[in-house]
Amino acid sequence: MKHKDGKPVFHPDKKSRAVPMAIMFVVLCGFSFYLGGIYCTEKDKIGAKDVAKVVSSSKESSTAPLQIKPTAFPECSSDYQDYTPCTDPKRWKKYGNHRLTFMERHCPPVFERKQCLIPPPDGYKPPIKWPKSRDQCWYRNVPYDWINKQKSNQNWLRKEGDKFLFPGGGTMFPRGVGAYVDLMQDLIPEMKDGTIRTAIDTGCGVASWGGDLLDRGILTVSLAPRDNHEAQVQFALERGIPAILGIISTQRLPFPSNAFDMAHCSRCLIPWTEFGGIYLLEVHRILRPGGFWVLSGPPVNYENRWRGWNTTVEEQKSDYDKLQELLTSLCFKLYDKKDDIAVWQKASDNSCYSKKLANTDAYPPKCDDSLEPDSAWYTPLRPCVVVPSPKIKKSVMESIPKWPERLHVTPERISDIPGGSASVFKHDDSKWKIRAKHYKKLLPALGSDKIRNIMDMNTVYGGFAAAVIDDPLWVMNVVSSYAANTLPVVFDRGLIGTFHDWCEAFSTYPRTYDLLHLDGLFTAESQRCDMKNVLLEMDRILRPTGYAVIRESSYFVDAISTIAKGMRWSCRKENTEYGVEKEKDIDLPEETLVLLQPKFKVTDEEILNMQIHLSEKEFMQLQHRIPGDDSSRR
Repeated sequence: MKHKDGKPVFHPDKKSRAVPMAIMFVVLCGFSFYLGGIYCTEKDKIGAKDVAKVVSSSKESSTAPLQIKPTAFPECSSDYQDYTPCTDPKRWKKYGNHRLTFMERHCPPVFERKQCLIPPPDGYKPPIKWPKSRDQCWYRNVPYDWINKQKSNQNWLRKEGDKFLFPGGGTMFPRGVGAYVDLMQDLIPEMKDGTIRTAIDTGCGVASWGGDLLDRGILTVSLAPRDNHEAQVQFALERGIPAILGIISTQRLPFPSNAFDMAHCSRCLIPWTEFGGIYLLEVHRILRPGGFWVLSGPPVNYENRWRGWNTTVEEQKSDYDKLQELLTSLCFKLYDKKDDIAVWQKASDNSCYSKKLANTDAYPPKCDDSLEPDSAWYTPLRPCVVVPSPKIKKSVMESIPKWPERLHVTPERISDIPGGSASVFKHDDSKWKIRAKHYKKLLPALGSDKIRNIMDMNTVYGGFAAAVIDDPLWVMNVVSSYAANTLPVVFDRGLIGTFHDWCEAFSTYPRTYDLLHLDGLFTAESQRCDMKNVLLEMDRILRPTGYAVIRESSYFVDAISTIAKGMRWSCRKENTEYGVEKEKDIDLPEETLVLLQPKFKVTDEEILNMQIHLSEKEFMQLQHRIPGDDSSRR
């Protein structure tokens, strides 16, 4: 038989093929055993080198607890008392000025991370308790005079004796923030009836607007960069008002789409119409359908204000017309306007977008599907419109339950989460009520005026925050940028939060939280993040008299305690609310609660023991670190 090209076709018989195939089989088997030996040897080496990275959660209960070598951490120099690693002014020169890129997050590489404890300023005192703290704070806790000197005519704050006082003034509310918000409520009745619950204030100053809204049932994330105003966000948190370091520049803000009920800018000086309207497009992304955007300052009320803005009335009119045109293209409509305040409302449904963006020449254009709307961790801003999903009909302002009912109603967007359902949500809600009750037995300060600023470092649905909602505190809910995207559910409940990667420093100043809570963070992230660096970061952002409640697998507990003691924290272990034996009976992972509190005052006996184990330099640094009266520094 011949091939079609005329060449003969060779057909080997079965015996002639069997021999080489058998030889090949033997060779491949031998080679696979060789590779398997190399792989197993290397895996054993990895396991011996860093056992935390190869822990199997299914075997944790039968695995010996992780053990690490004790380390005593020294104190950083006083130059680092306001250290913010990822927004460090000492590193600004490395980054460009275009669109203030240098003010965004730029975290130091691993080899530059500080392995020391951030000291408080000289004369630091425990913060004034809420609600008095809203109106005053200790000068020595935030010893920065720049705002006091530069903004004295605007009544942001003033120094009297050993305190800063916050009279509630601001650039656009000379009669006080209360009168300013009263006018805003007249324009937006939805602020009074529980329709509006969450807000964001861009360029927040010392967060007087967010502070005033707390009494009106509106929870605000106050946002400001670290800039020449020094410590705006630190002032806010010292006062007990939610705040976070951030800037709308080249990256998306760390929030999901359709999150906030209201966004606010009071002369925040953001060039809203420049760069293709990219900054307003980001506000549009994070604002809930039917939500409100409030602007006071240029170019609003330009007819009466233009003389004070060092410009001409024609220029201001042109700026206002450009802004109105941009907002219209984004399906905002002018809701109301009076004096210095203008309010626009985002479209509640997609009919407007269908008409405006159907044209391929529409500007700004509709975003394509390559960038997920909730992707918001180091995600570049793009000059395009994020159109809300038509599936979230029950999450628009007109349909979402009013506060406080919405706190315990299953959010519509839970169906987007793998394994999420109404029954799972209800179970989580009930579980955290039991847990919070148990925490209060172990930590009586929780629920009292001793704890105001709380961070739940790896929340799922915001269950812990919901369980303590009636206490005089607020909770920043953090969802890992590597975990399932549950943050939209947190916002739909009327709570606030942010995305974050705990392999990096958080966007806040030192000494800004009273309590840190984490549930299984090390179990989830130990393969990526160094436990020591996470605990050092916790020490940085926790106040000297603060607490940490760590709910973790028993595998990690001893290692956590060892590191904590090296950071000079007092530490105790407790059973969970179920008790260890009961947890085993219901086939749950064995968990332990670790309650940590930084040393505030120490006894003579403790000081003597420390002298034995610490070097003279470390011991002197420890004495300097402990605030209090002179008798505690003997």
